Amino acid sequence: MRITIKKGRIVDPAHRRDKTGDLHISGGRIVAIGKAPDGFVPDRVIDGTHRIVCPGLVDLSASLMEAGHVNHVSIASEATAAASAGITTLCCPPDTDPVIDTPAVAELVHQRAGLVGMSGVRCIGALTLGLGGVTLAGMHALKNSGCIGVSNGRIPVNNTAVLRRALEYAATCNLTVHLACEDGFLGGDGIVHDGTMAVRLGLPGIPETAETIAISRALLLIEQTGVNTHFCRITCAKSVDMIAQAREQGLPVSADVGIAYLYLTETDLAEFNSLCHLRPPLRTLADREALRRGISAGVIDAICSDHQPCDDDAKSAPFGLTDAGASTLDVLLPLGLQLERDKVLSLDQLIASLTINPARIAGLDRGHIGVGATADVCVIDPDRSWTVTRNTLSSAGKNSPFLDWEMTGKVTHTLVAGKIVFEHAGDDST
Repeated sequence: MRITIKKGRIVDPAHRRDKTGDLHISGGRIVAIGKAPDGFVPDRVIDGTHRIVCPGLVDLSASLMEAGHVNHVSIASEATAAASAGITTLCCPPDTDPVIDTPAVAELVHQRAGLVGMSGVRCIGALTLGLGGVTLAGMHALKNSGCIGVSNGRIPVNNTAVLRRALEYAATCNLTVHLACEDGFLGGDGIVHDGTMAVRLGLPGIPETAETIAISRALLLIEQTGVNTHFCRITCAKSVDMIAQAREQGLPVSADVGIAYLYLTETDLAEFNSLCHLRPPLRTLADREALRRGISAGVIDAICSDHQPCDDDAKSAPFGLTDAGASTLDVLLPLGLQLERDKVLSLDQLIASLTINPARIAGLDRGHIGVGATADVCVIDPDRSWTVTRNTLSSAGKNSPFLDWEMTGKVTHTLVAGKIVFEHAGDDST
């Protein structure tokens, strides 16, 4: 199908483009920006007036829960939800069931996502077999099956010798290691940030040193091995400083932050709100502000959803027995747009942190809309207001800490390889 998106505000940080114009798509690719090619007659015209037209979002971490069996939360349900949120590429961490530690599982995930035909899914393979932190996974085979990197998910590799060997192996495979840093002994059985709310609620705490010591250990090993490393979901002010210093020293590191950590803090745990039970835990207001400064300064490269859908039972037990995680696919973009309205980020910085920056970390030719690029495109009405409710969440996971929040900004159209995979009912196009 030939498609023209007319008179939209085209924002493409990869090409330093921010101007109003037309975008022309044919054969799944961008064929022109501005004037249509000679003889180009669109089959479909989308009105982009007063709307933002940008690359499809690339989400570095969205748990899909299943690979080998069907659950109410599935690859199909979350890839469909992602499309409605403007996310055209989802990076799936290895903590599916079964774990993505063999090519067969990676191929199964990619195959199921392909059958859905919505947002693209790319696997992050396991660093160790079963995420057990003992035996290295077959990283060459995982790379050959399409994995964009390797990770041990949220489970710490406590044995430093194993971690060193894993980083060396990943370096020989030219694979990026995605590290969610926590010292397993300091984190232990902790549930919330080791601070005021932990004392007030009588819950075991996770100190910020559980994160910073793990980052310090990793940086020393990165210096030794030279492996490309991505720090996932950092939460502490000190972590931002450490990563900034590592970059100044020339270490090959990048970092992201989950969207919830740019808004929520430990105080949101009041009244034992299990929807705010996250891992790593929500930190202090000072940490939140440091994370915002970090993304503004470019120390933190990307913002991800850190989507972890749970069923209702997993969040209805006493706080200490509930599952950690939040459903955040639907709110990634509108909360990001609020950062721009609050002058935390420029629109260019925001779109870059959601598109080209995560695409580069993942090693994907995505996140840009230059002529000849794959037509993964998101059309956004930045002024459309809506309320987060169980009914307005597209994800099968309804465990959102943002329930009843008023949002501004809504995706009207999502295109994946030139195919319209989501279209908001009632939006004008011909």
